Amino acid sequence: MTVRERIRSKTATQTGFRVEREWGRCEHVFVTRIPANTASILHADLDSFYASVEQRDDPRLRGRPVTVGGGIVLAASYEAKAFGVRTAMTGAQARRLCPDLIDVPARFDAYTTASRAVFDVFHDTSPLVEPMSIDEAFIDVSGLRFLAGSPTDIAAALRTRVADQVGLPITVGVARTKFLAKVASGVAKPDGLLVVEPDRELAFLHPLGVERLWGVGRVTAQKLHDRGIHTVAEVAAMPAEALTSIVGAGMGRQLHALAHNRDPRRVVTGRRRGSIGSQQALGRRRRQREEIDIVLWRLVDRITGRMRRAQRVGRTVTLRFRFDDYTRATRSHSLPQPTAATNTVHATAVALLDQNWSTIEARGITLLGVSVGNLDDDDAVQLTLPFERCESDDVDDVIDAVRDRFGRSALQRTVTTGGDAGIQLPMLPD
Repeated sequence: MTVRERIRSKTATQTGFRVEREWGRCEHVFVTRIPANTASILHADLDSFYASVEQRDDPRLRGRPVTVGGGIVLAASYEAKAFGVRTAMTGAQARRLCPDLIDVPARFDAYTTASRAVFDVFHDTSPLVEPMSIDEAFIDVSGLRFLAGSPTDIAAALRTRVADQVGLPITVGVARTKFLAKVASGVAKPDGLLVVEPDRELAFLHPLGVERLWGVGRVTAQKLHDRGIHTVAEVAAMPAEALTSIVGAGMGRQLHALAHNRDPRRVVTGRRRGSIGSQQALGRRRRQREEIDIVLWRLVDRITGRMRRAQRVGRTVTLRFRFDDYTRATRSHSLPQPTAATNTVHATAVALLDQNWSTIEARGITLLGVSVGNLDDDDAVQLTLPFERCESDDVDDVIDAVRDRFGRSALQRTVTTGGDAGIQLPMLPD
């Protein structure tokens, strides 16, 4: 019996769910959450997702060190990670660390299909699912204790179902807050389950390294290390004012709150994404401006096409760079009017690229990403004078119609023909 069926078979007083039938036909299920004083938030995260799908689909790869990508490592199996292979390495770097490495090309259609199957399990587990990326989500099970057992039982059953039905390993962290649930899943990897009960939250959290705190990357971690701060406990012991002097006001307040496990955010469902983006790994070879321009066109063309299919428009164009030294930079510009026009977004992206080209030339670039944020529905935008349609809008409509009928490869912009198409993937959180 599924959760939805169990919901319909239980009474409100038992479960925290209220089930009402109106006129014998229409059934509504209202969820009343139990107060957030128990470990009832799950963070479910598939293990080395792309590599795990490849190992699932090809028995010859199971138990062997595998990477996905080609020129740049997009994902590495845990067997490869044991040799020090990491995401964003070049293929040559990975093979030096692991001579027996098996590299396979990315199959994004397969990963999308697997992700949908996993999320079907998530949604059948609880109606309160907040996707975070293609391979992870937060799940609130606070109202399911009398339906499906304790959060620990639910998490264990979820892992079993994903393994049996989809054939993939998944790690689940369970805690009272979203932040700590995600930390727990990270600690439990790979293929594990970790429950952090409220009475031992800080005992679990404080011995961990500062890198476990949300928002702490290499740069922030180094700033903290330079001040002798290495553990979450040391962050918690500092006054918030002292933290802000090291990492800035906003980050300082965030880290101080997280170090005490203060995270009031609830699992949010039905929220449409705030941005649409794509990125392409470029490898370590030095790129000429003409090559980067082609990559930029391809990314913008893909993104704006997705926006128009989703009937979304956006105002803020953002470029993301990763340099040869693995540092990152982000640059953005907000337009006066929201748009999904390819030419408009591309012109803005080119201007951002121009502004940062000297840095790219000096430091090299290994990844370029583009996203459009501050999205809204295209029918919710207030019209401004003049009302005439832009010529590029008509061109976009024709391109979309041809691609919808004959496939994306049926029509390409001349500027993007030739050269290495590279590997494009959705813009995911860092």
